[in-house]
Amino acid sequence: MAALFPFRALRPEPAVASDVASVPYDVVSTEEARQLAAGHPLSFLHASRAEIDLDPDVDPHADAVYARARQNFDRLRRDAPLVSEDVPSLYFYRLRMGSHVQTGLAGCYSVDDYDRDVILKHEKTRKDKEDDRTRHMLELRAQTGPVFLTYPAEPAVDRIAADVASESPLFDFTAPDGVRHALWRVPAEGTAALVRAFEALPRLYIADGHHRAASAARARAELRARGEAPGAADRFLAVAFPHDQVQILAYNRIVKDLGGKRPGELIEALRATHRVDPGPATPARKGDVSMFLAGQWYSVSLLQGPAAASPGEALDCSLLHHQVLAPLLGIGDVRTDPRIDFVGGARGTGALEHAVGSGRAAVAFSMYPVAVAELMAISDAGEIMPPKSTWFEPKLRDGLLIHEI
Repeated sequence: MAALFPFRALRPEPAVASDVASVPYDVVSTEEARQLAAGHPLSFLHASRAEIDLDPDVDPHADAVYARARQNFDRLRRDAPLVSEDVPSLYFYRLRMGSHVQTGLAGCYSVDDYDRDVILKHEKTRKDKEDDRTRHMLELRAQTGPVFLTYPAEPAVDRIAADVASESPLFDFTAPDGVRHALWRVPAEGTAALVRAFEALPRLYIADGHHRAASAARARAELRARGEAPGAADRFLAVAFPHDQVQILAYNRIVKDLGGKRPGELIEALRATHRVDPGPATPARKGDVSMFLAGQWYSVSLLQGPAAASPGEALDCSLLHHQVLAPLLGIGDVRTDPRIDFVGGARGTGALEHAVGSGRAAVAFSMYPVAVAELMAISDAGEIMPPKSTWFEPKLRDGLLIHEI
């Protein structure tokens, strides 16, 4: 059973919600964060990426950065202002990007459920990233950005969401990237029904935010090691979306050189084993990859062969690596090989063409998106997805709902 808890959110006043809300801390570089926050003193980036307010030479993980994060957080509480809800609550958080709409349930979820795999993972985490967010949580005594969860769609939850969203929202604004964010507080009777509905779910799945979840678990352990009762740290902030509303975009690949081959030689080597035709910039179906090489797009049909040994091995990015990137281009571990880079699908295929046209890359591969069902199957099997295989869009904003620990 999945545990769901209302919480006393710390949040902006509605009039300044759009000024406070910021992109997730981990989707921008320090310089990008500095540019986004410039001229916006209420931007939550001042708290989530406090190095932007220090000398550019300061290490982003220096003591001074976390101390500044605490100062900036306290300043935001005063100046925005940020207010604490009178009673513990749940919230519906709706994202609209173009014609796509998804509505998730924001609340607190159990660290115990995370530890014992009621909340399933599909991604390995990096210790340095965990170290950073764990320290950030403990310095601020708050979780300032939500984990993105998904769950098998439940009609009872959908009905409550529709009823709540028929009322006026607490927040409703369009961010600079064109994504519209709306948030409703759930009344008491709806809260009780939602808690019961989630108790009937056998498991939840982390879609995005593995480092946030892992850091919440580590922060609780650290508080226990200090002799403190974890209290609110037994839970972590997340927004859970029904699986049939989640949108996964492609996570595309670019390779800096052809491993000593000429473009024609790569095409010839590919055609020896694969079907290669002039094709569109985006693949039409699973099993096809679009390749941009020497100013032209090609469609490459990946070999399916016998049934894959595991759900992860059946993903297009795994097939591409084993059939093309490793044998023909000499790419090793994609986590560490400096010759490969990744481009989120939200940037479009124009970003791939620009990377090749500018000389930053020699070849680009446009992928077909992973399906939510594939992500859930891999999680159910206890597997880890290949690196950079999913790009979730639209993204939740930091600073709208804060869980104090």
